Amino acid sequence: MSTVNTPSAAAPTSSTPPQSPGTPGRPGSLGSVGLVLAGGISVQFGGALAVTLMPRAGALGVVTLRLLAAAVVLLLVCRPRLRGHSRTDWGTVIVFGITMSAMNGLFYEAVARIPLGPAVTLEVLGPLTLSVLASRRAINALWAGLALAGVFLLGGGGFSDLDPTGVGFALGAGAMWAAYIVFSARTGRRFPQADGLALAMAIAALLFLPLGVVEAGSRLLDPTTVALGSAVALLSSVLPYTLELLALRRLPASTFAILMSLEPAIAATAGFLILDQALSAAEAAAIALVIGASIGAVRTQVGRGKVPPLPAEGQ
Repeated sequence: MSTVNTPSAAAPTSSTPPQSPGTPGRPGSLGSVGLVLAGGISVQFGGALAVTLMPRAGALGVVTLRLLAAAVVLLLVCRPRLRGHSRTDWGTVIVFGITMSAMNGLFYEAVARIPLGPAVTLEVLGPLTLSVLASRRAINALWAGLALAGVFLLGGGGFSDLDPTGVGFALGAGAMWAAYIVFSARTGRRFPQADGLALAMAIAALLFLPLGVVEAGSRLLDPTTVALGSAVALLSSVLPYTLELLALRRLPASTFAILMSLEPAIAATAGFLILDQALSAAEAAAIALVIGASIGAVRTQVGRGKVPPLPAEGQ
């Protein structure tokens, strides 16, 4: 996410005291971390299921089914209001939808070429880079260096064992993942509840539909394919994006971005259990380095007691 493949950082209202999501010891903060982990488990097992669906519909076809099914569910549940939004509101949600579409498409093209665990390890560099830039702390350069060392080890020093096109797609998905975190938070501030998520998902689905039709054609209408695609949508989009939306109301986006570094381990587990994709000792060590960077950065931020937020629009 691949992963893909929609959180919110809603601003406090006048009747609600401001929260301190980065403060240690707060039950809400611990609960938010649990929401992020639950979302990560859901999205990675959904991604593993999607890989098994690719022979039926192709990578672009799977993304199309995932986005369409998720959009239908979210629009029915949220019933977002279309009127009363400013031009800036619509611009934000449209960019969010474009980002979501690109993130999903690039990631699924990656896992069609390289194993799930390495793909997510490469993709997670996007959120980790975002967290370092947002935190503005020198020590986080150390955690970024550990993560880069893990990626270098993953490729055997030159990615000789991984398809270079797949590597490129995974890195592109990582860049889109970082943008996804920024625009999901901005969308959450401009739209109530999950309305912005529902609208962005619909935009992403409409943008991707022509690509899916070209690649998969009538295979998109096969009942079994539709059923499996709907399951992927629930596991990889609806459930994790909703959990992340709740989490980002209490967690700063920079902390959330670092927690995403835990997903390579989840992806590797899902790949092993569902796809029988075993990891070598070097690949396991590489993923461990990325996870270590994630844990170190989170401990650094919690120890400080306060995490600076991402820049707001226009800054």
